[in-house]
Amino acid sequence: MTPLSGNSVVAVAPDSFLVYNGCMVTSVRTLPKLSALAASIALMGALTACGGGPATRDQSTTSTSMDATPVEATQMPKVPKGLEAFYTQKLSWEECGDGFQCATAKAPLDYDNPDGTKIDIALKKLPASSGKPIGTLYLNPGGPGGSGVEYVENVRESFSADLLSAFDVVGFDPRGVGQSTSVQCQADGETEAPEDAVEGEELSAADANKRAAEETAAMCEAHTKPVELLDHVDTVSVAKDLDMLRALAGDPQLYYIGFSYGTLLGATYAEHFPGNVGRLVLDGAVDPALSSAELSKEQGVAFEKSLEAFVAECQKGADCPFEGDTAQGVKQIRDFLDQLEEKPLPVDGKDDVIVTREDVTSLLSNAFYEDTVWPAVAKALGAAFQGDGTAVHELLALFEEAGGAEGDEAKIAIDCLDYPIEGNQAEWDKQADELKEVAPVFGTSYVDLFCQAWGHHGTEKRTEIKAKGAAPVLVVGTTGDPATPYAWSESLAKQMESATLLTWEGNGHTAYGRAGECVTKAVDDYLLRGKLPEDGLVCKG
Repeated sequence: MTPLSGNSVVAVAPDSFLVYNGCMVTSVRTLPKLSALAASIALMGALTACGGGPATRDQSTTSTSMDATPVEATQMPKVPKGLEAFYTQKLSWEECGDGFQCATAKAPLDYDNPDGTKIDIALKKLPASSGKPIGTLYLNPGGPGGSGVEYVENVRESFSADLLSAFDVVGFDPRGVGQSTSVQCQADGETEAPEDAVEGEELSAADANKRAAEETAAMCEAHTKPVELLDHVDTVSVAKDLDMLRALAGDPQLYYIGFSYGTLLGATYAEHFPGNVGRLVLDGAVDPALSSAELSKEQGVAFEKSLEAFVAECQKGADCPFEGDTAQGVKQIRDFLDQLEEKPLPVDGKDDVIVTREDVTSLLSNAFYEDTVWPAVAKALGAAFQGDGTAVHELLALFEEAGGAEGDEAKIAIDCLDYPIEGNQAEWDKQADELKEVAPVFGTSYVDLFCQAWGHHGTEKRTEIKAKGAAPVLVVGTTGDPATPYAWSESLAKQMESATLLTWEGNGHTAYGRAGECVTKAVDDYLLRGKLPEDGLVCKG
């Protein structure tokens, strides 16, 4: 293994940390909705300390869907020149279990060369329960790299009955992801990893980033077919795919709900196809004007704030393992993480398994997405403070099973295309030092260096998205969101000329499906009837 100096978290995006584990880049990632995971934790009997209970999904209905109204009828938009064959292709929907239907669409690899290589876009649909849909509601769960095909399988638990009655709900795997033509970094059935460093070699965080990027890029270039896909998984290309999918559904305007990175996709769509916007919900917004380094810094600070909220919430109850006031409890955790660098913890019954600093950091970062699991995590940390890493290991395994590592390679490729490289080594070193001060646990540095070494990167500078001429858009922000800080939702709502901001005062990542009736009603009224909430409405959790 390759020892690292400093924090080994080396790259970041709104839904995931890329962690250098000594031999390659891996990911610890959570899904926007964690009901199944919370239920598993409850079954373990872990939710006994600091209060709390298992997560529940909001399945309330705001009204019958009989009064749902489609977007005002209009002619189908003109097909972009040269893309007629793609916009008029016939999808073959087939039953694929549990009431779902699946299909595959064809898209051009390169929209500047539509007669060239074609790629597959996988779709999965839950038909409207009423049998009379007002349209097709497309969704994106975030990432980038999240599978919409997988996420749509959970909408019965996370979406209201009214939405499921009124819409055909369709998840799709964006280009580069999952069942679509995908970025591949190892052969099927193999667990190939970059070679370890020379024994005894110690790398700086910057050098570890560079080596990890170079070795991972070599693996991805060897296994991705066609290899040119690595240069065509940018969000603008996905937005163009989405417009094609809108047309294939027969909708003159787009119905869409995107979470986290999915908000960047939705906003990008509105910028490029403002006249085709129908009703867009952007929940847990990414600020499109920020650079990758700015996103990384602000997200790191937001996770540190979630650490404070986590400790403060625990300290309200009995048997909390965090001593003193909130600041002292946070320091206790930080000191414990430092100790783990020298002395990892054993796991009961597993002689070959230890719990490291990276494991505990990953557990915390995952837990901050869904505050219903905080009591279980606090209890596990209490045991870890006493020298037993078993509960930490078990909880982390549940998170990894729920979130998986699928989509990690695509995430790297998408991020590096979406964000141009800015700065130089001296500036990156300065940024890293600043991050140690403002985000000592969760700060992730050298993101530009990583993409530079990765080798497949974009050049277009990030700017505000105004989406001039688009129909009204609903932006939803959560005040205690660690992955997409609330300020990003505020910023996107101000940038987009037709956006309205809905705020949820709560902790965790994104709001719809987990924030209660106030958010559910506001989002449903907009998607079902085009009725926006009062601008600035605050829902209290």
